[in-house]
Order: sequence, then C-alpha cells, then structure tokens
Amino acid sequence: MPTAAPRRSRPMSIEAFDLPAPLTAAPSDAPPHHVRAALDLRLRALLKHDPGTRTGEDIEDLHQMRVSVRRMRAALKAARPLLDPAWGDGLRAELGWLGGALGPVRDLDVMLLRLRGEVAALPAAEQDAGQVLVAALEAEHVAARAEMLTALDAPRYLALVERIADAIRLPLPTPSATQAQPELIDLIRAEAARMAKAVRRAGEDPPDEVLHALRIHGKRVRYTGELVQPAFRGTPTGKAIKELLGATEELQEVLGDHQDACVAETRIRELLDGLGDEPDAYVVFVAGRLVERERTRAEAKRAEWWPAWEKVAAVDL
Repeated sequence: MPTAAPRRSRPMSIEAFDLPAPLTAAPSDAPPHHVRAALDLRLRALLKHDPGTRTGEDIEDLHQMRVSVRRMRAALKAARPLLDPAWGDGLRAELGWLGGALGPVRDLDVMLLRLRGEVAALPAAEQDAGQVLVAALEAEHVAARAEMLTALDAPRYLALVERIADAIRLPLPTPSATQAQPELIDLIRAEAARMAKAVRRAGEDPPDEVLHALRIHGKRVRYTGELVQPAFRGTPTGKAIKELLGATEELQEVLGDHQDACVAETRIRELLDGLGDEPDAYVVFVAGRLVERERTRAEAKRAEWWPAWEKVAAVDL
C-alpha cells in the first residue's frame, strides 16, 4: 500500500455543493443537455472518490477520480461545437490542471504495483537487489502525493468544483443561435474519423510513442461514445455505438498493456540511473532482467494491436 503523506487533507463531499437531483438525458433532449448530464455524472464520481484519493488507502479512488476528470475533458472537447467556446475551453483547461495534479501519483501507483509484483517473483537471492529499486520509487511516490494534496487543498481546486457545480444547475452556455450545430451522432463520427486518419498515418508497425498516441485517440472515441449513447438507446445507431465502444475498449486494453510495459522499462532504467555512477552490480543485473521482461511484453502486445484495430474499423456508424 502506498505511503500516505504525513498530513491531513480536507476532503470534499457531494453534500457540500447543494447539487440538484442527478440529471438524466433522454433521446429527445437537446444535445447540450447530454453534455450537462455527463458533467453531472462525472462531478458526482469525482466528489465520491475525493476523500479516498486524499487518504491513499485504496488506489482505486485516485484512479476513478482521474478518470472522471478525463471524461469531463473529453466531453467538453467533443462537444465544443455545441457550447460557447470560451466557456468550454476555459473549463477544460482547468480540468487539465487538475488532471496534471492527479496524474503523477496515479502513474506511480501503477508502477509500484507492477514493480513490487515483479520483484516478488524473482528468485529469493535477487529480491533484496530488486527492493532497492522499489525503495527509490516509493520515495518518489511520497513526494508526488505531497504535491497532489497541496493541489487538492488549494483554492483553485475548490473554485473548479464550484464552477462545474454551477454549470450543471442551469443550461450550459451555447454559441449564437445563428451558428449551425452538429447532431450528437456527428460528434462520435468525427472522433472515429480522426482516429482512423491517425491509424492510416501510423501504419501497422509504428514507433512506441505513436501507439501511445493512438491509445489516446481510442479514449476520446470511447468517452465521446459514452456521451452520445443515451440519445440513441433502443435504435440501430445505438447498437452500432455500443459495438464501437466494445471494440475500442479491447483495442485500448492492448495498447494500454503495451504502454505500461514501455513505461515500466523506461522507469526501471531511470531508477537505476538515479542510484549514482556506480550502483551495486547485483542491482544492475536485476534491473536488466526486469527491463528485458518488459520489452518482451511490449513486443507481444505490439503484435496484437492491428487485429484489434481492424475490429474497430469494421464498425459502421
């Protein structure tokens, strides 16, 4: 379990913001209302997981809080043509700040779980050397949590939550009535088209960083699909969106596993570099074994991504 920072942080709660009853979006509702309902759903999730994120007792709380932020940002980005641009861009930028405050700790949570598991699976004679790497990562985690808690206690975070709460109490600001607005289905089609274009540019065997970028495209497709899906319940289009979401989730899982292995390889190398000019030879040996394992995993996932993409591409919206 990650070590919590040695100070108390002030949690937030849903009750503290006097939110209205949870919003729902029916197929007949105007497109901006679907965005408003999505923000309401994600704000409640964020506040639900705020206390656990601060204590660090269950790393899933931070994960869910970060996902809530990402989904709100994705909804605002996809729905940009439906909203007042200055309002939407400003809120999205502040959510980006919050995501940046949460991200380092979440990434270290994942890496610590992975590294601890790998070290525990080493022969007994090599585990002490592996624990040197774990200890270095744990020190980074303590420092990152302290920075995160400072951000969560800052007035800027409270102001952001209040800003989102205000947004869901009233209809969202929209562009001029004279400006043409897309339909909800156009939003998911546009995201899917952007991803397809990115895949065509990448080819079947792109560099690791390009595969990571494609994973981000996949997230945008999924989050946009989740935004528009309620408007098409019980229709053939709704069925196609559901199929697209399932295929994209499978692709993301493959690309996510690939990225996790690449990140783990890089982080192990960095931890070793951080031990000084002459680290213990046994630690170097163990680090080399761990790096080799991660590279093997990354290459295995690389072989799976194109067939997973073909399933996404086969869905017709």
